Amino acid sequence: MCRFVAYLGEPIPLEELITRPRHSLMRQSQCAAQAKTATHGDGFGIGWYGLRPEPGVYREVMPAWSDDNLLAMSGALQSHLFFAHVRAATAGGIARQNCHPFRHRQWLFMHNGQIGGWGRVRRALEARLPDSLYAERRGATDSELLFLLTIARIEAGAAPRDAMLDVIDETTALMRTLEIESPLRFAAALADGETLHAFRIASDDTPPTLYRRDDGRGSIVASEPLDDDPGWRPLAAGEVLTLQRHPPHPAAPADQRRTRCTASASTPATTAQKAAPMPSRLSPLAATR
Repeated sequence: MCRFVAYLGEPIPLEELITRPRHSLMRQSQCAAQAKTATHGDGFGIGWYGLRPEPGVYREVMPAWSDDNLLAMSGALQSHLFFAHVRAATAGGIARQNCHPFRHRQWLFMHNGQIGGWGRVRRALEARLPDSLYAERRGATDSELLFLLTIARIEAGAAPRDAMLDVIDETTALMRTLEIESPLRFAAALADGETLHAFRIASDDTPPTLYRRDDGRGSIVASEPLDDDPGWRPLAAGEVLTLQRHPPHPAAPADQRRTRCTASASTPATTAQKAAPMPSRLSPLAATR
């Protein structure tokens, strides 16, 4: 499992979330409070948007707490949208190309979770990648593969969060076909420089933790609260959050909530089980600041 933090809002130094808070991501890499594994020392990465549409990325295989460059960069860099991730390896070995976040053109992605029975589904999922994106695959993680499968759908015209949710549905359908009992668990963030999508989904009733806090400058999404601020709230199981840098309707009420429901152990037929009444197949949470 892993820990991560994502931010969208007014430009701030990366260190304000990575190193400064009492329970910063750096602190979580050494002593996570809400993860099965307390220590996350199998690599780290940051991704940030600046003057260009394509994000910058810095990833290393060493523990976050031992990299002086990370401390220097997080103090020098400011961004309106950035990701940071610390890794405890599950699928894929300890290597730089397996560290998050992953980048493709303007897109950034990071993930905490697992695909149950990864060794049995990997080949079938990789076969679904278009040749152009298969050549872009650098590592061996389930996370990178889910990202590239999503990119394939986006490039075919799908809306980003629809693309991501369809990939999760197809993956769980494949797991059911192969009679894999281990769950898919998926807490993730996807961004394009203007919009941030966050997901908390599982094929059982135990999705990975994910929290949100808003302040006067922006919104933070994190695996664990970074401090004792009472404004932190957990995303509901099955919740999909969309935050926009420039909301199309700023006068509309924020947090118009819908949730993508998570199947319980007694209803394994679908990850995104519909809860009546629902106006469409998907049930995303839409949030605008």
